[in-house]
Amino acid sequence: MFQFEHNVYLWALLMLPVLIGFFWLMWAARKRAIERFGNWQTVHRLMPQVSRYKHGLKLGLILIALACLVLGWANPQWGTKKETVKRQSVDVFIALDISESMLAQDISPKRLERAKNFCQNLVRELRGERLGLIIFAGNAYLQMPLTTDYAAAELFIKSANTRLAPSQGTAISDAIDLAERAFDPENKHHKVLVVVTDGENHDEVTLERAREANNNGLMIFTVGVGTASGGYIPTVYAGRSSFKVDQSGEYVRTRLNEDMLRDLAMAGNGAYFNIAEGDQIVPALKERIEGVEKRELEQRSFTEFESYFQYCLGLGLLLLLIEFVISYRKNRWLGNKDLFKT
Repeated sequence: MFQFEHNVYLWALLMLPVLIGFFWLMWAARKRAIERFGNWQTVHRLMPQVSRYKHGLKLGLILIALACLVLGWANPQWGTKKETVKRQSVDVFIALDISESMLAQDISPKRLERAKNFCQNLVRELRGERLGLIIFAGNAYLQMPLTTDYAAAELFIKSANTRLAPSQGTAISDAIDLAERAFDPENKHHKVLVVVTDGENHDEVTLERAREANNNGLMIFTVGVGTASGGYIPTVYAGRSSFKVDQSGEYVRTRLNEDMLRDLAMAGNGAYFNIAEGDQIVPALKERIEGVEKRELEQRSFTEFESYFQYCLGLGLLLLLIEFVISYRKNRWLGNKDLFKT
């Protein structure tokens, strides 16, 4: 299969007809200047050593050389064929809590940043699986469908923030519903949901939805973010940094709900992890996910393309060199011959 790596550079070929037009204008101006001295044929006989054809020859060499340089700039590539390969993977959705309680700083630097770092590390460890991203607060939103584009997954996780959620809360059941809808309907036993949250203010139907989802083949793991003692929620009021207050004017303290997250993982036939366990979580979670029965998928792939820009550049530079050494005078071996006479 043939392609150009940088198709946009091919627009530079449009300068070739511009150069031809410029040459035609200059040739016409030259002819008019000569005719001011006398008849064209007479003046031409007074310049017997000037070639009649080398202007066009040199122009042609320049045009071909520039075309070769542009083609080399666009980098022509050739690949052999497209292949369909089979691979095995587990479909994994990461559900990240972006509610305002995740701004608490009871763990350094704050809950949301620690959760995002964990999710990025998890993406790096789960290369080979199909991954998707869900963000949730008062509602759940599909941020990225299942894919093997791990760079995009890390980018979406890095850009997650509380402003992406118009309503507040911890709607874990909505995240479970959304994950189930986003999985392939034919996939019944190869899917995992990793919920990263502080578990606070969850809705009452969460555990029941987790059991129903597990009956449909979804395994749920939970990762708790925060501490049991909790922390205040930073906010900005009247341009000054403060903490969120309730209706009575008291500071709102948010705490990690570990009991609920353990129950949720148990209902989803998974396991609970506390993010304070640090680097031990990702390998342990990866081991549990790798134990899930993998699904065989077909994936189309292309062989690597070979670049041939060097040939175009070399030919273009060679033609420019040849054009440079060709003079406008007649060749002494061809001086008395008309190449176009029959």
